[in-house]
Order: sequence, then C-alpha cells, then structure tokens
Amino acid sequence: MSDTKGTPANTTEGGRTLPIWLVGIAVVLVAVNLRPGASSVGPVLAELQAALDLDATAAGVLTALPGLTFAVVGALAVALSRKTGINGAIVLALGAVAAGLLARALAGSAVLFLMLTVLAFAGMAVGNILVPAFIKRHGGRRLALLNSVYGTTLALGASLPLLLGGVLAGSGPAGWRLSLGVWGAAALAAFMFWAVLALRTGRDPVAAGGPRAAKRTRMRSSRTAVALSIFFGVQSMHAYVQFGWAAQIYRDAGLEQAHAGLMAAIIAGLGIPGGLIMPVLVARSPRLRTYIVGLGVCMAAGYSGLLLAADTLPWLWALFLGVGGFAFPAALALITARSREPRVTAQLSGFIQPVGYLLAAMGPFAIGALHDLSGSWTLPLALLIASAAVMVGAGIRAAAPRFVDDELQAVPKRPVIGS
Repeated sequence: MSDTKGTPANTTEGGRTLPIWLVGIAVVLVAVNLRPGASSVGPVLAELQAALDLDATAAGVLTALPGLTFAVVGALAVALSRKTGINGAIVLALGAVAAGLLARALAGSAVLFLMLTVLAFAGMAVGNILVPAFIKRHGGRRLALLNSVYGTTLALGASLPLLLGGVLAGSGPAGWRLSLGVWGAAALAAFMFWAVLALRTGRDPVAAGGPRAAKRTRMRSSRTAVALSIFFGVQSMHAYVQFGWAAQIYRDAGLEQAHAGLMAAIIAGLGIPGGLIMPVLVARSPRLRTYIVGLGVCMAAGYSGLLLAADTLPWLWALFLGVGGFAFPAALALITARSREPRVTAQLSGFIQPVGYLLAAMGPFAIGALHDLSGSWTLPLALLIASAAVMVGAGIRAAAPRFVDDELQAVPKRPVIGS
C-alpha cells in the first residue's frame, strides 16, 4: 500500500498507519538510550570507586559488562519479541534501562550498583537486537534514511555522556550521581513515549508469529548470515579495543593525557558522520564491497601509524581509525539490507549481535594481556592489523547482493525420524 506520492505507507496491525515522522522519533528516542549506560561511567569512574569502595577488579568487571550482557541477553531478545511483539519488547527494554540507570545512581554499595547496571544493560541488549527489525517493519522506502538516523543517534548517545559527564559531575559532592542519573531520566522519557506508541499500534504480528523456517538455530546455514556475524564481530572488537586502549597507546608513545584523550575522542566522534554516510551507501551504491575494502585499509593504516610513529601525526592515525570504524553503521545497515521480512531481520540481528558483543567483551582483555606479556604494543597492534583483513574478507561476502531469507529457504529440510 502506498500514499499519493508513491511512498509506501507504514502500516501496523489492523491497517492503521504509522507516519514516517513518528517512526523517526521513535527510533531516535530508543537509539539515544542504548549507549549512555555504558559510556557515562568513564568520566566519573574515580568518584564512583571512591564513593562505593569499588576496587580495581570490580571496576574491570564494570567495563566488561556491556559486551557480556549484550551478548548473553541479546541472544534471548527474539524469543521475547515472539511473546510481546517488537514494540512490546522495546517498551520492556526501555523500562529496564530507565529503572536500572535511575536506581544505580542512588545505589549505596558496589554489589547493588553492578546488579542495577546489568539490568540496564539487559534492556539495551534487547533494544540492540530489535530496533533493526522495527526499522525494517516500518521503514518502507525510507529504510536508508532510518538506518542513518539510527546509526547516527547511537553514536550521539555514546558521545554525549563523554562530553557532559565531567560538567555534571562537578555540580557538587554527589555530582557523579547526577551525571549517571540524568541518563536514566532520558530513558524514562523514551519509555513513556514508546508505551503510548505500543498501545496505539498493538501487538506486532510479524515479530510474534510466522513460519518457523528461519529459526535462529538455522541461521548458520546462511553464508551471508555467518559472514555478517564475523564482520560485525570483528569490527565490534576493534571498536571496544579503541575505546579501552587507544588513549593509553598514545600516552605510552609520549602524548600528554589531554592530547591522548582528544585523539580517542576523534576516533569515537567520527561515528556520527559514519552513521549518516554508510546506510546510504549500503542501500544505493553498486560498489559497496570496494568501500568495505577501503574501511579495512583505513583501519590497518591507523594501527600501522600507531605502531611505527604514534606521536608523529597522531591526528592522522586517529582519523584513519575513525573512518575504519564506519564498519559499525555499515554492519547495522546490512542487517536490514540483507533480509526481506522483519521477522528474519530480528532473527538475523539476534544471531550476529551476540557474537559481536562477545568479541567486544573479550577483545580489550586479550589486547591488554598481550601487552602485559610482550611488554610493548607491537604484538597487539600487529594482531589488530591482521584482524582487519579478516573483517574485510567477511564484509565482502556479507555485502554481496543476496538475501538471508533466500539462503534459508534453499536449505533442504531434515527428514523427521520415524515419519
């Protein structure tokens, strides 16, 4: 069904329309709340440790929680959506985010703080998996635009706490609580909006039911799905390694703390234009695989610069790594571009993202351990350069113009024993 301008209408159960502007607002409100729970801790970590007597081990666990929780809970998101629909599951997710972030800002012990953080991250994990399916369900001909909005807002949501955290924390003795709690208030506002939206649209039949031909256990039979999971996983590992270690690599090369932090901010900040650019290229460019190769070359060039002359042109290496990070919005856009049905989109997302975030949790630890064992950054950076080639190989396969739906249907069904 289309409107008078030829743009497909965004329909919900019962034939009611969901205007594209409303879909856009919904995507912005959920996306901007999927990262602050993780990125807001860094600027106030010292104050947090002092107030809650959080030792170094607990702080290390806290930094690993996003990737681990996203991996474990994300694998359950599709099952939840079958019971509640996509919209209902996102409402529950935002409720968990809001409750966890608001309550942890008032926590008086390290254990309670960690438990509430897990609750918030669990909600973010569900959102990570299901927002691409919501976009696929309601995007119509504006799919590339909504993917751009989603990727850009994710990057913005990760960056805002880094920019505002120090300012909010300086408001008083308990400023760190305000610095953390404000993001819970933002999630609460999004929860209320989405609750009204879910009441209007009703239960989403696409997520809740449908044929069982594309169950998550069969996603491994799709070469595109496997390639996309490797592509998403390796780029996630690179992203979290850069978040955790880029500034320290620069400092070890001789840069001052503020200068090193600026370089890390450049790397992270380039995710915003990347979120605008890559979904459009994924949707429209016939040379997508060439761009994937280019992203890998940029990533390898950035790590090579850090290895050979980190303090010579530090901004150039940060620029290369930031552009290489465009692989993240490319991977998100490919989830919707390489699937036809929203149900398959949700299952594809639930297949690849847990793999990615598991690598994201393991990557920083592995790189840190290699640095401790070798006593330098040579071996870790060499490994990162090599893994960029793996990312490119998987990305080339994932970027091929094929649909996961078709590959799943082409797999012969196993005979039922005894039939």
